Amino acid sequence: MSEEFKEPKPDSPVQPVSLALDDRFRFRCRKGIACFNKCCEDTDILLTPYDLLRLKNRLDRSSREFIDRYTRDCELDSHGMPGLKLGHRERSSACVFLTPEGCGVYSDRPAACRYYALGHMALRKKDSPTDEEAYFVVKEAHCLGHGEPHEQTIRDYRIEQGVDRYDEANREWRRIVLKKRSSGPAIGRPSQRSFELFFLASYDLDGFRAFVASEGFRKVFDLPPEEYARLLGDEEALLQFAFRYLKQALYGEQSIPAREQVAVERLARQRERLAAMAVLSDEERARRQDELYESLLDEDKAPGGAA
Repeated sequence: MSEEFKEPKPDSPVQPVSLALDDRFRFRCRKGIACFNKCCEDTDILLTPYDLLRLKNRLDRSSREFIDRYTRDCELDSHGMPGLKLGHRERSSACVFLTPEGCGVYSDRPAACRYYALGHMALRKKDSPTDEEAYFVVKEAHCLGHGEPHEQTIRDYRIEQGVDRYDEANREWRRIVLKKRSSGPAIGRPSQRSFELFFLASYDLDGFRAFVASEGFRKVFDLPPEEYARLLGDEEALLQFAFRYLKQALYGEQSIPAREQVAVERLARQRERLAAMAVLSDEERARRQDELYESLLDEDKAPGGAA
């Protein structure tokens, strides 16, 4: 006899217990369970760069085509750092890819969907150089999967759902976002051009590829021809390079070699600006930091209409 779905009374979904990778929890989702697809009928799914790469390739769309058709804008912090969430079906809060048979993009579903019914959090304590990761069980009122007789470790569940691969691909991007959130007033509100650069490198991979292939980029940066070829032909390698570029442009973490004369001139300008900023008020420092972001973008000739 098939199960009958009954909507339980609402309750707080997040269980207040932090779990580590080798802790165990009980959960299983399967076709035939009475609540099948309920979690996809009211979604709020933040997309990571690797999510978008996988989904746009599955649907054979360009980055921009996928963004325009299947996503909605959001903000990642109080300064308005741009992000994307998965879209909804028309006049509905259901996931845009939900079908009567289940997820229409299951093998390429986003990391947030793979984690369900777990929550994942990365934190960085003040003055700590490393991130700390924690996991939480999410028990939503509609979900019957927690009653299934199936128990495993967080580590095994991540591997089973393929989310370990997603986490590795998104790791540096999450660190960029976490650094921005944790820095707060010390960095100030980035300029609009910095937001455009962040969006380009995070989500519009086709646009970022064109940027890397441009004459302006090659005049500034000194990469071996074989590395250029690899970046232009391997999207996953290009995505990791995009994160390196973001850290260099936004935070001054130098890992991409500039041509010698360009590097000398840029370093001198940055030192002058940073020295001047050291004696400024917080408000003026934030304004000058915006100007620094702007100059980095101007020098590298990033496309102005990326976002």
